[in-house]
Parts: sequence; structure tokens; C-alpha cells
Amino acid sequence: MTANQRLVVMLYALHPTDRSGAVLETAANLAKLVGMAAPFFSRTRKQVIEAGWLEETERLGHIRYYRLDPKRMGENVVALRRAT
Repeated sequence: MTANQRLVVMLYALHPTDRSGAVLETAANLAKLVGMAAPFFSRTRKQVIEAGWLEETERLGHIRYYRLDPKRMGENVVALRRAT
């Protein structure tokens, strides 16, 4: 893993998340936080996704949200939904 890939993983690990563990922040805003150009951040994040460290949790319109893969973090995640 490159230094930039580690930076992206650490950003997702340390950034506030919702209940599912998703970081609800755009790539542009996350890129600003670590001083990367947005396109470079997106390419690096794609590499981290392909390496299995991040997974997509939801999509609102054209915006995708990601979280650290719980299996990589040594967690067993159970999602409960109320029956309708």
C-alpha cells in the first residue's frame, strides 16, 4: 500500500461516520482535508476499494458513500431491519 493509499484509509478510519460506518462526506471535501486534488483523491480511493479496504455503503443520486470494510477491521457486522 502506498503512502497516499494509507492516508485515505486512515482518513476513513478517523472521520465521523453514520450508524453503518459510512463516511458521509464528498470526495472533494475529504480531498481538501488531506491536501489532495479531488481527481487524485478519487483515483487513490478507487485503488483502496480495489484492494478491499473500502466498500460502498449507499448512493444518493450521483454521490457514493464508503466505509472501511468491517472484515478488514476484524469486525463482524450484523445489520438489523424492522420487518414491514
